[in-house]
Amino acid sequence: MAVKGRGRVVCVCLALASGGLVQAARADDAAGGNTPVLSPEDQASGDDTVRHEDRKEEHIHVTARRLDQARAALQPAIGATQTNFSRKAIEANPGADNASLNSILLQAPGVTQDSYGQIHIRGDHNNVQFRLDGVALPEGVNVFGQALMTRFAHSMSLTTGVLPAEYGFRQAGVIDIQTKNGVSDEGGTLSGYGGVRDYVQPSIQYGGHWGKWDGFITADAIHNRVGIENTTPSYDAIHDLSNQYHVLGHLRYTLRPETRFSLTAGLSNAWYQLPNNPGQQHQFATPLFKADNRPVQEDAPDSAHLDEHQQQITDFAILSWQEDHEKVSAQTSAILRYSSMRYSPDWLGDLVYNGIAQQAARSVFSSGVQSDVTWRVSRAHTVRGGVQAYSERAVSKSNSQVYPVDEEGNINLHPMTVHDSSGKTGALYGAYLQDEWHLTRSLVLNGGVRFDGVEEYVHAHQLSPRVSLVWTPWHGGRFHVGYARYLTPPPFETVGTTSLNRFAGTSAAPANYQNDRVKAERDNYYDIGFMQQITRNWHVGLDAYWKQAKNLIDEGQFGAPVILTAYNYRRGHVRGVELTTDYSTGPLTLYGNLAVSKAMGKDINSAQWNFDTDDLHYMRNHWVHLDHDQLITASAGGSYAFFYRTHHPLQLSGTMVYGSGLRKDKQMGDETIPNGTHVPQYVTFNLGLVQTLKHEAWLGGHTMQLRLDVLNLFDRRYMLRDGSGIGVGAPQYGLRRSVMGGVSLSL
Repeated sequence: MAVKGRGRVVCVCLALASGGLVQAARADDAAGGNTPVLSPEDQASGDDTVRHEDRKEEHIHVTARRLDQARAALQPAIGATQTNFSRKAIEANPGADNASLNSILLQAPGVTQDSYGQIHIRGDHNNVQFRLDGVALPEGVNVFGQALMTRFAHSMSLTTGVLPAEYGFRQAGVIDIQTKNGVSDEGGTLSGYGGVRDYVQPSIQYGGHWGKWDGFITADAIHNRVGIENTTPSYDAIHDLSNQYHVLGHLRYTLRPETRFSLTAGLSNAWYQLPNNPGQQHQFATPLFKADNRPVQEDAPDSAHLDEHQQQITDFAILSWQEDHEKVSAQTSAILRYSSMRYSPDWLGDLVYNGIAQQAARSVFSSGVQSDVTWRVSRAHTVRGGVQAYSERAVSKSNSQVYPVDEEGNINLHPMTVHDSSGKTGALYGAYLQDEWHLTRSLVLNGGVRFDGVEEYVHAHQLSPRVSLVWTPWHGGRFHVGYARYLTPPPFETVGTTSLNRFAGTSAAPANYQNDRVKAERDNYYDIGFMQQITRNWHVGLDAYWKQAKNLIDEGQFGAPVILTAYNYRRGHVRGVELTTDYSTGPLTLYGNLAVSKAMGKDINSAQWNFDTDDLHYMRNHWVHLDHDQLITASAGGSYAFFYRTHHPLQLSGTMVYGSGLRKDKQMGDETIPNGTHVPQYVTFNLGLVQTLKHEAWLGGHTMQLRLDVLNLFDRRYMLRDGSGIGVGAPQYGLRRSVMGGVSLSL
């Protein structure tokens, strides 16, 4: 049976053994099992109007809850590894709704922190799928952050391992956000949050229902000087201003108890200064700088005074139609998403330090459809099937200033301009069919097959079997084992399209001109795990996985614009083990995760021009660690609510993140080993304190929350990147101690 949430980071479900039992319960709900029934006392009440309104209100809540459960049952995580974050868990995280989604996901097992706000799940770079209420969002070109806001999530889950056949294209992890709505999250909240480094974050949210309609909307604005990780260990970064705006909304119409339509839409606009790294050596000098009226260092501006910017925009909309009947449930959605990124260089500074100053822009527009159907054939069999299809248009443009270089290698210090642009229209499509078969009361076999295809820069297709076996031999104990075949298309928006010949004979000429097209990755994935309920409140889980990859996809930053470029290793493998535990009783919740992982690749066989010739030769003959490989990752945390039975509870919470260090190059005499060692290990602690005041007379019946958060409590200086390694553009350091505070008031 499905394990319900318990406190801070709710149970890590190493095997959701009985999705069918859950589905059967939901089928009973659909038949009217949870329809509110009035007691004789209620029926005898003299206030017919009040009684009618109570019945109507309860019916709205029951119908919404039943349809939500039916939607979730369309995509169960049978045999996979799933971590669930309830609304209580999100609110207990330091920062709560003001924190990024990534800060919460770092508390799940196997999730590794990286620079530019990125995370890696089970040794993969990117390859993460975001879903809103079960509907997959096409990928965008955002690098520094996410367009989705934590305050939009009623709850969310992270699913990894051997995924059932309904999940395709991006399979390292599926992050499904159950959005807030006007029924479960009725009412409004106005809040202000801020702190050190000019951090200001006002926000507002409101939800309500009106007859057959319900809706929820939230908006916030963020201004701070910590938009991107600092390039130095100093407390304040140089040139790191950021302004961000987000709006997300959800509107639903319940035509009848079995039918509902919904529209989910959002927009995000974020602008960043790129932090400067002072004291860098320039490669070129030019008389132009003498007339630039900026600080000079040997006829060039100091790298501390560069002025680079990047803007990221994301807009999306999802229109869904849901049906839920006794034997059949279905949801069909139409999806639109636009995402763009624009980099503005320091024209003179980038030219002197890099030999190229490039104004770059990338965008991708996606439209598609997703449809999922569940047929409850019998008690023993539940059949699921569906399709996904997307049309995508990617555009890349750049204007570059470079120095001409003659055949003898002499540099002409009068720059020239190189224009480059490209566009491509492509498609992704997939279909699946699977059967959840209850062999016995304690043994479930979930088997299926998925067919995927990609017609973009690469043309590939694959028929992928998926099978998992879940065994519940005794109360509270659960084993699972599974195998999946995966096809992972290269991210459309990160495939490099530079016309290399245009830069021949310039200061931006590549080290080599080999540029094989990025290929689709094909994997064999194995997973085995066990979860045991030790006591009513204490759970322990262990999970092991192994991935064999052909044309393993990785991504890196090459050049000044912070744009990720995809490339392949001809062979790759990822192996790991995860240990999890959680304990919850009354006002106390504790959890901990420990993950050991090793991700290796061999022989770069696409986009080779981005790499040094010596590195290419070394990797052709040796296995190397992926740049985002981290041997040991751990997280832990807990919360305790003082006075939790009163109207003024005081919650104290804390989280911890440990990393043994991402990879960097290793120098051995005259030889450099790519990703041969790792940056120093680190550990950080965050602390949160929240005082809630409910129904106080001076508040007029409203609820107020006062919040104090301390991030990196002990002000540890730690490095995420040192600037070396495959596809690593610059050094980055973790956030120094930050004291934040906030107040929110219910409307």
